Amino acid sequence: MTKVSRFDYGWVVVGAGALMTCVGFGSMLSLAVFLQPISEAMGWSRAGVSAAATLDFLFMGFAAFFWGALSDRVGTRIVVLAGSVILGLGLVGASRAQSLWQFQLLFGGLIGIAAGSFYAPMVALASAWIEKHRSLAVALVSAGMGVAPLTVAPSASFLITTYDWRTAMLVIGIAAWALLIPACFLVRPAPQRADGATTATADMPATEWTVAQALRTPQFAALAGAHFACCAAHSGPIFHMVSYAMVCGIAPLTAVSVYSLAGFSGLGGRLLLGAMADRLGAKPVLVGGLFVQALCIATYLAVAGLGEFYALSVVFGLAYGGVMPLYAVLVREFFGARIMGTVFGAVSAFASLGMALGPWAGGYIYDTFHGYTWLHAGSFAIGLAAVAVALSFPSKRHQPLDLSRAIA
Repeated sequence: MTKVSRFDYGWVVVGAGALMTCVGFGSMLSLAVFLQPISEAMGWSRAGVSAAATLDFLFMGFAAFFWGALSDRVGTRIVVLAGSVILGLGLVGASRAQSLWQFQLLFGGLIGIAAGSFYAPMVALASAWIEKHRSLAVALVSAGMGVAPLTVAPSASFLITTYDWRTAMLVIGIAAWALLIPACFLVRPAPQRADGATTATADMPATEWTVAQALRTPQFAALAGAHFACCAAHSGPIFHMVSYAMVCGIAPLTAVSVYSLAGFSGLGGRLLLGAMADRLGAKPVLVGGLFVQALCIATYLAVAGLGEFYALSVVFGLAYGGVMPLYAVLVREFFGARIMGTVFGAVSAFASLGMALGPWAGGYIYDTFHGYTWLHAGSFAIGLAAVAVALSFPSKRHQPLDLSRAIA
């Protein structure tokens, strides 16, 4: 009876994590919808506004490692509560910014720091709560990012159309506080077993990695490198998807629907590829998903009509959304649960650095060449590099005792 109760509440934790990733990442990525209205209203260049997104990912990358390590030490609730407060402050403050540097600091700094507090800590906690179907639990927490384009982005577009960009951002900031702060109190530590061990440590290997060992291994380098290249490849096409569709003659609200469809497809991709990983293993599914992602990015060079955008959004969303939870699964498989928050936070930091490249690069390319052709060509090449790095990741787990041979 006790086991069933603990299992059931684990899914409450998963649901809270999905809400946090939805609101946190949705607020950050909503800048794609704000990009043109802010640029036109304030006279700021697209590259200047896009730089706020680049700062978001840079700050999120550094913060993710800090938040992940802190959650391993003091617990997840205090981490996500702090992140929720900072997220609202960033949105409300950015809505009042009078200069570009103020906007970049508030939106690019505070929101990035806040977003880093949700994903790695909640993924680690969810995997600690759920003894079975861990891949599904991780996928559902990650699925919040897929729901964001269906919720936050259309809401922002509606508010901008109805009022203006400042009012829209202010409302989203207040809504973030109202949703996330109560959700933080649903977050609880993983339960204790009768023998005193947590479910996070119940299936630990006899020999467990230390953080220092894990971060020095080629396995960590390959996983971090693949995640970096994966995110560097898709961040630009995703962030500039709305703007690119509008350049191709698609109406603003319809262009947002293209972005939303990709997000919805990404939600399905997380569940589909997560289920495939349970059957086939995380590595082959990751490699296949990365290859499809690269092909989709190249296909953007040939699309122009609305129907083509919709079709490509479905496949692209399945690929880029589906691969994201697999990195967390591989971290747990190779390095164990005890230090998962720290190690996955470090991997996420590299991913954030990759995500930081696309928004700025896309804005710079558009301002320079008045189009997005070179963005998609360069992203395709980086996507192929992600496939190559993922192929180098070992298929079987190595124990820390093999560290000297692995490094040699």
